[in-house]
Amino acid sequence: MRHRSLSFLEFLTIILLAFVPLLVTFPYRVNIFLSWEGAYRMSQGQLPFRDFGVPLGGMYWVIPAIFFKIFGAQLISLVKAQVFINIIAGLSFRSILKSFSTAPTIRFLSVLVFCISYSFFNFWPWYNHSVIVYELAALAFLLKYLCGPIHQKPALWIGLSGFFVYCSFMTKQDGGALALMICIALLLFHAWYEKKWIDLALFLAFFFGLLGITIVIFSSHGFGYWFNHGQPPHSSRVSVKEIINEFLIASSWIKFYVFLIFILLAFAFRNPKDLLKNKPQSLFLLLTLGILLEATIFQVTSYTPPDNNIFFHSFAIAYLLTLLSRITGSNFQSRKALAIGITGIMLWWSGTYWKYIQRITGLLIPAQTESASTTGENIINRNTYMISKAPADSSDDDDWAFSNLKSFRKIYMPRKTIDGMERLLNMDLVKNRKDLKVLNMSELTPLAAEMPFLLERNGELPLWYHLGVGMFNHQAATFETRIKNGYYDLIIFENIPSLNNFYPFRTRDTLKNYYRLADSFTAPRRGDTQGQIEIYVKPSP
Repeated sequence: MRHRSLSFLEFLTIILLAFVPLLVTFPYRVNIFLSWEGAYRMSQGQLPFRDFGVPLGGMYWVIPAIFFKIFGAQLISLVKAQVFINIIAGLSFRSILKSFSTAPTIRFLSVLVFCISYSFFNFWPWYNHSVIVYELAALAFLLKYLCGPIHQKPALWIGLSGFFVYCSFMTKQDGGALALMICIALLLFHAWYEKKWIDLALFLAFFFGLLGITIVIFSSHGFGYWFNHGQPPHSSRVSVKEIINEFLIASSWIKFYVFLIFILLAFAFRNPKDLLKNKPQSLFLLLTLGILLEATIFQVTSYTPPDNNIFFHSFAIAYLLTLLSRITGSNFQSRKALAIGITGIMLWWSGTYWKYIQRITGLLIPAQTESASTTGENIINRNTYMISKAPADSSDDDDWAFSNLKSFRKIYMPRKTIDGMERLLNMDLVKNRKDLKVLNMSELTPLAAEMPFLLERNGELPLWYHLGVGMFNHQAATFETRIKNGYYDLIIFENIPSLNNFYPFRTRDTLKNYYRLADSFTAPRRGDTQGQIEIYVKPSP
């Protein structure tokens, strides 16, 4: 197949799969409150550390904040931001493969794996994804220089790479640090190969220069306290024992890829010196092994959701197909090879898209859920062999609907949640007061735009209320003192009994003693982590 046609298909695949989320509607996403409020605050001119405390860096919210400015502070604007992020991810991965002069068919198949296995199901901005996207952009710029013509001026490409590694680190520390290590490893090999060290020094100068400027600017706003680098009261998630255990007990795909790489290397380069003489191939191997190592560590340090680290599949497949091409002497350029590759990938990753197709096929061919036949016989199948009892407050999809509130447009939620928000917005206290002091310890953060109320700007108070993760006992005590003193006019609190202090239990205990419970309604959650939104007001004097 012609190279231009494959390049067109690559761009088409990246863009079309990225735009799929704009064609559907969504249930309210658990935990998306963090993406919304951070983006909302930054779109209003607030900055992390200066105006709110958070254990992450602010780069996580930059793109969503820009989309809030363009499209408005709505949940659906987050989906639009993620479309852009997914396109950047796909183009960055494609650029990396182009730098290695990967055969066009192999490059297209690898891009297809990347989009289906990693980008396609990321509909919402999330720090564990954004940190990798910034890393991919950094690697794309770095490899464009390392594998490009020797007469290139390094400042542009290395400077851009250093900037995006900084963005990665200022999105999330673990992924950003691993991105930094991979870039340093590639630059070390380049320095050894070319016998010049200035490029490594230039990269480090860019990265640490930007980081140093950030620390100096925000050091007076509690950067050293909030930014989690393992210091108290934060706890480090890096455990060598856990990483080794996870690798040896699980990590089946990673170990399988490592095994295949070294088997094929033995056939592709019978003399190791031949590999070392081929700079792009050596860098490709180093990058692939680095990505596999990063995935091994990332699955421990960023353990939820469990598929954070599956970006490694596309790198491993790209390198394995490149080795196989070298061994067989074929670049798989025929239409037959392309068709077989596409079919195999779509079958391999069918789980990522079939569940969406099932929504349509399920209407045409409903699953058999009856426990008794028309003849009265008991029916046992995979849908009926167990008797499950749904939680008392659970809601099925028939109980979910769309809200009329602008911030929740195109997002469906439990009817009880919608009704509860309507009651809240119609409270006399909310309708008649223009200067409400509100503490919103719930995931319904878009209420800040609907009520509206001014979000407090205070670098000592957290954006994220998960005790032990986004806030600590010191902040909990501050809130409790304010509650005792009647500082807030209205407090929205979410009680999730099954999660460990996702919203601090101790704060709720204080609330119950000093404020009056005015209303409660179902939180927009499913399954075992369901909760209740509770509305508290100051008791009458």
